[in-house]
Amino acid sequence: MRIPLFALLFVAACPVAFGQTPYAGLQDRAIKALSSERIAGLEAGRGLGYAMAAELNGYPGPMHVLELAEALELSDEQVAQTSALFEAMRERAAALGRELVAAEAALDRAFAGRDITPARLGELVAASARIEGELRRVHLEAHLDQAELLEQAQTAEYMRLRGHADPDDDRSHRRHRH
Repeated sequence: MRIPLFALLFVAACPVAFGQTPYAGLQDRAIKALSSERIAGLEAGRGLGYAMAAELNGYPGPMHVLELAEALELSDEQVAQTSALFEAMRERAAALGRELVAAEAALDRAFAGRDITPARLGELVAASARIEGELRRVHLEAHLDQAELLEQAQTAEYMRLRGHADPDDDRSHRRHRH
């Protein structure tokens, strides 16, 4: 059975006609592009997926290493070094997160105030992108540094415990000092 084109167009337009768009309700956000949960995460220095390239490729994250310290049989020195690494990363990430929230707020205000120009848009987007790139680097570097603190067996166990282990791939064992 063929459905007439006008019927398909009507069905496709219905959600928009009734105000059901993917952005419905988001206009009430303080910063339109950021949920309150994301803002809280940025301001707290949480990972928010910034280090996924490292995590899923065999570079453990310090927060999760600390959570798994007993199962990984970390030495007292490894716990101390990992704690210091995590705190330094979290402090730097939180500072950058606050900067990113402020940059996104400035972009939002420029649009809300209708005083955005192409030049100003370029400046605001570049500032936000620079901060977000630095934030991602901070999280990824923490994973690089963490990998150096673990033995091969600890990294392999971390990957297994986190559900990232690929039994046919030993790459997670090759990157570390031992």
